[in-house]
Amino acid sequence: MNDHTADCMVFNWILACDYWTMESNEMPLGAEFVGTFILIFFATAAPIVNQKYGGAISPFGNAACAGLAVTIIILSTGHISGAHLNPSLTIAFAALRHFPWLQVPAYVSVQVLGSICASFALKGVFHPFLSGGVTVPDVTISTAQAFFTEFIITFNLLFVVTAVATDTRAVGELAGIAVGAAVTLNILVAGPTTGGSMNPVRTLGPAVAAGNYRQLWIYLLAPTLGAVAGAGVYTAVKLRDENGETPRAQRSFRR
Repeated sequence: MNDHTADCMVFNWILACDYWTMESNEMPLGAEFVGTFILIFFATAAPIVNQKYGGAISPFGNAACAGLAVTIIILSTGHISGAHLNPSLTIAFAALRHFPWLQVPAYVSVQVLGSICASFALKGVFHPFLSGGVTVPDVTISTAQAFFTEFIITFNLLFVVTAVATDTRAVGELAGIAVGAAVTLNILVAGPTTGGSMNPVRTLGPAVAAGNYRQLWIYLLAPTLGAVAGAGVYTAVKLRDENGETPRAQRSFRR
């Protein structure tokens, strides 16, 4: 394996490494579907288990479950599809020219499909306790508070993702762990109030399966705006190299 191949192991598809030479989009889209399915299944299963078994998994366990799922998926499918797993991330990277707009509809479609399939699988396994996995604002917070909570935690997530995916000096073997840690931290903080979604399909799939669409618009709009803002801010503040130029977008996490 040469150095170029090694450098394109994870997140290469986000930044179009070998993109135009691919004979088919089926493998990346298939990997994106499977990755999203796994993420939604496990990130949603933890709070459902809590509901069904009276707090068997702690709040930290809920957060860690989602964070570990993200880390595992990035390390296992990132070199195939980029492991977006999140329409907000896909849109943010397209807006910043790190991903082709032409591929956004296909990526978002398989993310939505993976989420819905995972949610109905959960419904089959845990019925009638699926409501525990639906992310809705807690009654103790206002609509505005819920919106800005989701905006801020998604901002944080995409700030980290953009750093490890596009800056040659911020990547390494632990990049996938950094993203998983950001997810865990965000859910620890926001889980009790909004569920800590950060991802439109984390909310959409369970909402469809449970028939609970309360304040769904918050979870579609706030993460998308937060993602674009977080990715944009990192792009604006990252250091320039010794020649005074912004480092070329890194095509992958390094392993």
